[in-house]
Amino acid sequence: MTITAVIMAGGKGERFWPKSRTNLPKQFLNISGNKSMIQQTIGRLEKLIDITQIFIVTNELYAELIHAQLPNLPLENIIIEPVGRNTAPCVGIASIIIEEKFPDSTMVVLPSDHIIENEEGFIKILETAVEVSQNNSNLVTLGIKPTYPETGYGYIESTKEMEIINELEVHKVSNFVEKPNLETAESYLSSGNFFWNSGIFIWKTAVIRKYIKQLMPDMHDILETMKTAFSTSTNRNDIIRSEFYKMPDQSIDYGIMEKVNNIYVIPCIFGWDDVGSWTALDRINEHDENGNVIKGNILNLDTKRCIIESNGKLIATLGVEDLIIVDTEDVTLICSKDKAQEVKVLLKELRMQKLDKYL
Repeated sequence: MTITAVIMAGGKGERFWPKSRTNLPKQFLNISGNKSMIQQTIGRLEKLIDITQIFIVTNELYAELIHAQLPNLPLENIIIEPVGRNTAPCVGIASIIIEEKFPDSTMVVLPSDHIIENEEGFIKILETAVEVSQNNSNLVTLGIKPTYPETGYGYIESTKEMEIINELEVHKVSNFVEKPNLETAESYLSSGNFFWNSGIFIWKTAVIRKYIKQLMPDMHDILETMKTAFSTSTNRNDIIRSEFYKMPDQSIDYGIMEKVNNIYVIPCIFGWDDVGSWTALDRINEHDENGNVIKGNILNLDTKRCIIESNGKLIATLGVEDLIIVDTEDVTLICSKDKAQEVKVLLKELRMQKLDKYL
């Protein structure tokens, strides 16, 4: 059995501005450790999947970055989207390319910018997920056991139907739910049968193609047009460029996962974080005695629970609490921690004021 992987790497990481920029987004930065997030993602996958069977879907801006950071990845395994169309088209285009190159394969689909501390545990879970995906037409996802009432994630609700495979629980999925308010998130946490939606999926390539045909017929038709054109042309990118704009802007969750019955979730604890905003650094880094996360040239007095990152110049703080302070070459961000999810509002204002050079 051939296992392939599809890494989704087209995002701009806007909530990590000003360090994450349009020309160098979050997945290409060293957020934690001495490698970029996409290099770490590839590194852990290579413990299970050969790099020739790993594909990255991205946009034209980042193709050269990917090649520079991942020189061993075959160039033809970089799939370029001319425009962002959410995760369903991303999965769709990858599925027809993989189906042609590796027939009868199983796909692992995952984001490029997550942190996973226990890589050995992650690989064991992936192996089990692949096993579950071989039965009937099962779709499998990984659910993260919640440790606090997070309102920034979608959730997966499981049924009472469960079996043990390779010492791991495998639950039947009841429902995918959107990001909740705090009260709802607290009820999810106490219920014990809700898990954070990791955005990691495992399925047979032929099975996801079947569900796309059934549930997203318009997208299926576009994919079939591309597939036919691929067989008669040597320039795949031109074909994708001409057809991809017709794709629906839809997530794989909404397009497929919320409408299929035979979905299974494996609850996971492997030190996962999606590093969605600056406050993620509170979860993945050590703190000083006052609860601060400090990186770079910092002098802080009477400073508590802050995230401060310097690009070289001295940042001095006195008597402040619960702030995010990030200094880059041309921008300094000062933000209260409770507004971390709203950093994108600043980018919208920059566009309105035609200050695109800071994006």
